[in-house]
Amino acid sequence: MGTGDFTHPKWFDELRENLVPAEPGLFRLREEADREIGATLPGRLASAPVRFMLSVEISTVYPQDGRARKIHHLVYLPDLAAAEEFNRRLGRVADLGSDGRPTVGMSSRDLLETTLACGEGAYLVPAHVWTPWFGVFGSKSGFDTLEECYGDLTGHIFALETGLSSDPAMNWRVSGLDRYRLVSYSDAHSPPIVGRETTVFETALDYFAIQDALRTGDGLTGTVEFFPEEGKYHVDGHRKCGVRMEPEETRRHGGRCPVCGKKLTVGVLSRVDDLADRPAGVRPGGAAGFRNLVPLPEVVGEILGVGPKTKKVRTEIDRLTAALGPELAILEELPVETIAVHSPRLGEAVDRLRRGQVTKDPGYDGEYGAIRLFGPSEPKDPAPAPSPTLF
Repeated sequence: MGTGDFTHPKWFDELRENLVPAEPGLFRLREEADREIGATLPGRLASAPVRFMLSVEISTVYPQDGRARKIHHLVYLPDLAAAEEFNRRLGRVADLGSDGRPTVGMSSRDLLETTLACGEGAYLVPAHVWTPWFGVFGSKSGFDTLEECYGDLTGHIFALETGLSSDPAMNWRVSGLDRYRLVSYSDAHSPPIVGRETTVFETALDYFAIQDALRTGDGLTGTVEFFPEEGKYHVDGHRKCGVRMEPEETRRHGGRCPVCGKKLTVGVLSRVDDLADRPAGVRPGGAAGFRNLVPLPEVVGEILGVGPKTKKVRTEIDRLTAALGPELAILEELPVETIAVHSPRLGEAVDRLRRGQVTKDPGYDGEYGAIRLFGPSEPKDPAPAPSPTLF
């Protein structure tokens, strides 16, 4: 798990106080901290040994070639000394004490140079690369190639983060991306979001082994993804007017909202179309696979007819994970019949999800899409079914 913003002085102090080295480049909580927060972790993490990597997401805002560029990056470092050096260098050009994601007025290329200067093991991954406003290929402030963004240091980039609104199959349409490993991560804005998207490795529990898997692909087995239609910027649109368009419709309307005439926010699907040199469905040789899932709180929320963040859903999730185990195991591994013993409707939902039998309502212009497993006429569960007594 990434630590989050190690650049913030107060959070960096927390990390120094509460983390201790574990395997090479990885950290664990001090024993006393383990006891204090163990009960607060989501069910899918509480029973697992957790290791932490020093990580931060950084926004670079700068002019280049007559346009404002706003690009997000993920930076990883193997030890606290390297992180302290990174913070020292970044503190020359940014106020690291501001709350929220650190924003720096330097180019993406210079941020990469700063990262590499912090020593062996330091690396940078472009974040949510297709997002309109802050992705390296985004329609609003991005580029058409990585070379335009990172210049002479592009060779030090070896992985790209897909973001919620794209999945590997969409990225495979651009042959220029074949040499990069595709990863998927979740912002840890709140504990239930941890693991919403994730990257799967079969390596030693070792920072440098993970880095090597990202460089070579050996040991990177794939990703667990949103359905990209659920992301906030999958298709084009104008939220204020309630207008949502597929790429061909956008082209027919000249990229403008047919209601008010303003420019549409061009989403990920259109941007991939613009840069693609392959048809959909092509998979490059050696590319790691992926699985599209719907987070368990959303599935349970649909079953109960309430929002995924409600107390009713949290209570049911706690009941299910106590009986069945971690969320990803429920969604991917457990026999449907076993799930159905504890919740017949969840068993049916997971069966449909595994078969890809879902209804997709794409997101646009900052509005999340929706993935539904049941039709509007199918009944909702009035209350969670009780678990059977086990002896």
